[in-house]
Amino acid sequence: MNRRRKPLRPGRPSDEQHFLEGPQRRGLELVRAGRIFFEFIRGFRALHFVGPSVTVFGSARFGEGHEYYELARRLGQDLARAGFTVMTGGGPGIMEAVSRGSKEAGGRSIGCTIDLPKEQRTNDWLDREVHFRYFFVRKVMMVKYSYGFVVLPGGFGTMDEIFETATLIQTHKIRDFPLILMGVEYWQRLLQLLSSRMVPTGAIAAEDVSRLVLTDSPEEAVDHILRAAKEKFGVHERRRPRPRRILGESDDDGDGGE
Repeated sequence: MNRRRKPLRPGRPSDEQHFLEGPQRRGLELVRAGRIFFEFIRGFRALHFVGPSVTVFGSARFGEGHEYYELARRLGQDLARAGFTVMTGGGPGIMEAVSRGSKEAGGRSIGCTIDLPKEQRTNDWLDREVHFRYFFVRKVMMVKYSYGFVVLPGGFGTMDEIFETATLIQTHKIRDFPLILMGVEYWQRLLQLLSSRMVPTGAIAAEDVSRLVLTDSPEEAVDHILRAAKEKFGVHERRRPRPRRILGESDDDGDGGE
């Protein structure tokens, strides 16, 4: 696939920037609301039949040969062998590695891509790309269809994904899905900060920290997700949705295009 999108110009406001600039003309707001609605519908349609999936977050900046790339690749292989579809942001680095590992083990890989000023390349290991304009729509999709979340080392975007998912679990907006941090050395001080500063002040509860599973083992991560999927969520007991031909649906519905 390896499709490159035209990068956003750093000095040129994106549609999302315009959307968040405050009150605008009512007609423009209505058009944008419709655009957001149809982006949700396109995402629902494209991802409805992906099967039990696990979302993996991580940096786009770790290339082949890097220890975190190889860790993600092994994770992708183990997730595929356990029967999970892998869902990522569809880009290079960690996202490429976990998608690659999944494909090497005969699994499926879904990429939820988005326009960014940098790191535009879509990796070559996706079965399907679903492209989004709005970050918040993309985030909803990556949470809605997953039975677990694995976070490998990354930067601001990865930190955002950790804490948004943790907040959704903490506030019971989603169920207590596994949230796993891979890379003990990388994440250990973050957990120490949570335990030594935030818990004693009462900003968070000790159980909020205990939900975050820290490991260097792909096998341990996948086993934890698989147990939760079976015992807590009955994932293998649920009937997989069937396409309705009258709605023009199929297992391969949704082309992920604009």
